[in-house]
Amino acid sequence: MAIPVIDFSKVNGTGEERAKTMAQIANGCEEWGFFQLMNHGIPEELLEKVKKVCSEYFKLEREEIFKNSTVANTLNALAEKNSGEKLENVDWEDVITLLDDNEWPSKTSGFKETMTEYRAELKKLAEKVMEVMDENLSLPKGYIKKAFNDGEEHSAFFGTKVSHYPPCPHPELVNGLRAHTDAGGVILLFQDDVVGGLQILKDGQWIDVQPMKNTIVINTGDQIEVLSNGRYKSTWHRVLATPDGNRRSIASFYNPSLKATIAPAPGLVEKDGEEIDQTYPKFLFGDYMSIYAKQKFLPKEPRFQAVRAL
Repeated sequence: MAIPVIDFSKVNGTGEERAKTMAQIANGCEEWGFFQLMNHGIPEELLEKVKKVCSEYFKLEREEIFKNSTVANTLNALAEKNSGEKLENVDWEDVITLLDDNEWPSKTSGFKETMTEYRAELKKLAEKVMEVMDENLSLPKGYIKKAFNDGEEHSAFFGTKVSHYPPCPHPELVNGLRAHTDAGGVILLFQDDVVGGLQILKDGQWIDVQPMKNTIVINTGDQIEVLSNGRYKSTWHRVLATPDGNRRSIASFYNPSLKATIAPAPGLVEKDGEEIDQTYPKFLFGDYMSIYAKQKFLPKEPRFQAVRAL
């Protein structure tokens, strides 16, 4: 069993080919919560540069720091104790977050220019993916984007997390990244095409998200689940620590503004003039995020209940 791989260029086509591609994306959102896009429109040359600058950045600016980090020292101490105990509340992951108003790494040649261009391309791709979701859900064009922007043009959050999962000496004692669902909207992942480790939970089984060259993995966050009134689901996923290889992972998040009000789209809670069950609450995304910050690695349903009670 493998997550769907979809040729995104075909949504620009017509007739049967386009209809088939739209149906594949709907299936990816409804049945999987994860799918991979090829021919997504981001130049291959840019993706190659992204791989290069991110790998160089880690080697130059982070690798030695990580070797002496708390997580590395704690893991080594635990392995020496040989008690069978695991490291439960940390991840074997080195992370930086790129936001427009953050200070970015400056020692790695070309990092800032490359990642600025990449983020601009990814944001456009996120908006195209959301338009496809609008159409598949029979919502007005631009509905999800408008909901996330709180009706304004540029208030949605767009962040990029650059992660490395270095070779782990004791992968059986720690997670690369603990299992969770994503809090926000649409997540676009440019994952390593050699070193695997990302898995999703499907029908009670952990399934590998197969590494593929220059594809973009899309997954839906909790807010898409709410807006679609449960038609689309956010999916549990995790990253395994591995003994060899240095996994590179670049995740970009198109999330609502903290001030945005999120609720099921009205068109999805009425049918033939009759209201159908509105499963999900209406809330401010900022309120949801303050609950998520404390409960990220716990089931999502209590988060929805907690925000309903506010």
